Amino acid sequence: MSEGSPSATPASPRRDGLRADCARCFGICCVAPAFAASADFAIDKPAGQACPHLGPGHRCGIHADLRDRGFPGCTVFDCFGAGQQVAQVTFGGRDWRAAPETAAVMFDTFAVMRPLHELLWYLTEALALHPPAPLRDALDRARADTVQLTAGSPEELLALDVPAHRDRVNALLSRAGDAARARGGRAGVDRRGAQLFGADLRGVDLRRANLRGALLIGADLRGVDLRLADLTGADLRGADVRGADLSGALFLHQSQLDAARGDARTGLPTWLTRPGHWTALPLTPVRRAHRVQRGRGRAQPDR
Repeated sequence: MSEGSPSATPASPRRDGLRADCARCFGICCVAPAFAASADFAIDKPAGQACPHLGPGHRCGIHADLRDRGFPGCTVFDCFGAGQQVAQVTFGGRDWRAAPETAAVMFDTFAVMRPLHELLWYLTEALALHPPAPLRDALDRARADTVQLTAGSPEELLALDVPAHRDRVNALLSRAGDAARARGGRAGVDRRGAQLFGADLRGVDLRRANLRGALLIGADLRGVDLRLADLTGADLRGADVRGADLSGALFLHQSQLDAARGDARTGLPTWLTRPGHWTALPLTPVRRAHRVQRGRGRAQPDR
């Protein structure tokens, strides 16, 4: 069994149910959260107020140009399927625009549902790592309990102590990650919560590393082997993962990839998608010469 194989599990129906299905939502993520003008968002927007780009059919009017228009934060947001759960199950398909009396409660409920769905995603990933039997049973129970919580009424959901439930689940997820990192070898370095803003990590051995909650904003991870590294909650905004091997990384989700910078050489798990804004492979000498010729003698910069 190769180092990357424990997490190299094909997509499953359980995973598919934890992906956003915007066609079955009411644009809740474009209304419920607040955001401030920053590198991630071009404008200020208070919680509960619809983004000015949200159209009457609950579709983003600038979806194809979000990055160019100053909204990269929108491109990396993932509700893990919480939006359609709130819209279609919790509120039975009632649209907050058609039934404005539901709006405030619906948005508050979404703020509870999203972390529950995120936990479901992590629990599903943990079970795919084939943990030892006792831990697998505990993870199964935690997943069943979390599924039951997501089926509650708005009143039940709003009464939940989400941080307490998260703490209980996170303890199991941490154990699952540690077991996977140590399988077939010794676990790597422990850099949980490490402050690695802009760090040059090229050449650093991060195989089997614990990077839970690490701040890797703008870090240089080019060519780094991250197989069996636990990336739970790691902040990869602007991280350079060109040529890195993420194919067997633990608990890596799509929004982390969307926030990073990669290329065609970046190794990915089979169930994740290579972001469209990632660069192509660097030019080889032959390709560069052809490009110079097409550019009438002026070299074009590599991306």
